[in-house]
Amino acid sequence: MSEVTDQAVEPVKVDESDVSVESAEEQAEAEATADAGAERTPAAPADLEKEGEVAADFLENLLDICDLDGDIDVDIDGDRAAVAIVDSEEGRVPRRLVGDNGKVLDALQELTRLAVQSATGHRSRLMLDVAGHRSGRRAELVEIAKEAIASVKESGEKSSLEPMTAFERKVVHDEVLAAGLSSESEGVEPRRHVVVLPA
Repeated sequence: MSEVTDQAVEPVKVDESDVSVESAEEQAEAEATADAGAERTPAAPADLEKEGEVAADFLENLLDICDLDGDIDVDIDGDRAAVAIVDSEEGRVPRRLVGDNGKVLDALQELTRLAVQSATGHRSRLMLDVAGHRSGRRAELVEIAKEAIASVKESGEKSSLEPMTAFERKVVHDEVLAAGLSSESEGVEPRRHVVVLPA
């Protein structure tokens, strides 16, 4: 039998200022709305490359642990690191890493951002894609946004779009802003949606 000792266990102390309790949804929504027009200090390319390297290492280890196929592509997309898990010569990336409506992908992105934050000490805005899911969805969203923009310009009436994730809303907000119009998000998750406003 093992012997149990009466030793006091010291509680772990966490400094609340060191903890970022902001979900991927909240972070993306914040980036997409009021702060969209504000000047953001861009990260240095070397910092973004470092984020990409840390993310790639984390994801490679995760794929190895789970015994899943996939290669990691790292790039810089504007002012953020962009990392993608893509099909490899050994096999296809399991589509279950995307999940229903991208929920698994969103969770995996948040874990990857936390791994980067742990290594660099800075919150990351890194974007993760799996098997081209986000890039394909982005192209669809740009078309949806263009149709809404054309409709609003022609009618002068606001246009409400279907409910979308924070990532999807951000893509639409960016497209609307580039077209010279404004937009806002309304509603509560999971029914939160973009409203395109006339000029």
